Amino acid sequence: MSATRRIRFASRRLSAFRPAAVALLFALSGFRLEAEVFRFQYSEGDSYRINSLVQEKVYVNRAISHAAEITNRITVRVSDVRENEGRVSAFHDCVFQTSERTTNKSFSWGREYQSGFRRDELGVYDIDDSHFMPVVRNVPTFPDGDVQPGETWKGTGEEAHDLRDRFGIETPFRAPFAVTYTYVGPTELEGKKLHLIRAEYSIFFDTPAELRGKERTDGDYPVLTMGYSRQQLYWDNEQGYLPYYNEDFSIQLKLASGTVYEFRGTAEATVTEIKAMNRKQIVQEMNDEISKMGLSNVSAEDTPEGIMLSIENIQFEADSARLMAQEKEKILRIAALLERYPDKELLISGHTALAGTAAARQKLSEERADAVARFLVENGVRSEYNVYTRGFGAEKPLVPNTSEDNRARNRRVEITILEK
Repeated sequence: MSATRRIRFASRRLSAFRPAAVALLFALSGFRLEAEVFRFQYSEGDSYRINSLVQEKVYVNRAISHAAEITNRITVRVSDVRENEGRVSAFHDCVFQTSERTTNKSFSWGREYQSGFRRDELGVYDIDDSHFMPVVRNVPTFPDGDVQPGETWKGTGEEAHDLRDRFGIETPFRAPFAVTYTYVGPTELEGKKLHLIRAEYSIFFDTPAELRGKERTDGDYPVLTMGYSRQQLYWDNEQGYLPYYNEDFSIQLKLASGTVYEFRGTAEATVTEIKAMNRKQIVQEMNDEISKMGLSNVSAEDTPEGIMLSIENIQFEADSARLMAQEKEKILRIAALLERYPDKELLISGHTALAGTAAARQKLSEERADAVARFLVENGVRSEYNVYTRGFGAEKPLVPNTSEDNRARNRRVEITILEK
């Protein structure tokens, strides 16, 4: 199963109160218990980012296989807002990127998915089988009328998994479920008035015959999907969106061979509005600052992913990923530029010159990117969950590796302030 299990559209423990007790609690606390009409609201040109963190353990036949932390980074642009038969919907153009780590290293830049779909004001998706993301769909959905604190309603949703690599299933593997929602009542989170909604669902899904063993050569395939999800949704009814959510889950996948995989853990997510940068102006200002600071072999440029700061001829101890002292000082001075954009995530890319084997170059480039990322995190420039790394080996040289000067230029690390 894909490690991207818990990507959805949007952190604390589930309430144990029953609806009637919840209503009494809010009444005693001074909140007015009024009925609410919940609707998604869309504006043409809206742009936002969703960051989620999944902490899960993976079991095989009830024995622990490994633990992992997974970050999901989703950028969304809203367009084509329109009304049809009295219901508003909008098109969502999205890029999903998933990073995972199972050690103490940084989050490696992972697989990217493009996705596009419509979603209406009640939360219902219209998405075709060419898109594998998001995984959890139609959560939340809202009733046509209003709801009082303590009231419940029902909905339907589905989990759609990418099982191409493991099982050769070329379209999203969809497991439907029924959801029970409870409007707990108004609440306050980080000084903001929100509405707490509880969502719970269980999955018990027999794989359809037409998907069993499709295109597999080893005869193994998923026959049964089981599990549950328990969620707390913090809804902003003034803006019509979900700024926070958290969840605990357990999903099991039983194969025809009898092997059972289980994914058990927690997830949480936040939504952040994307404020466009004036890249041309910022690049010019950064290059001016770099010149004033006297930083050699450093330059800023605009790229499709964001504003990139390239550090050429970066110095590490011989054949290692240990930064030299002078490079640490240089990176700290560059950090002053990065700290001007604290809401932007960073992507650190490592490159090597053409020396040694391709495998060794790739490994070294990844380790050097990780060294720079960890140095930035240790010095408080970003949280470890907002820095990603990747290595290219010698696959993307700036200049031919025909001289020592050229090879020095190609030994570089790039720090990109992401706007993708």
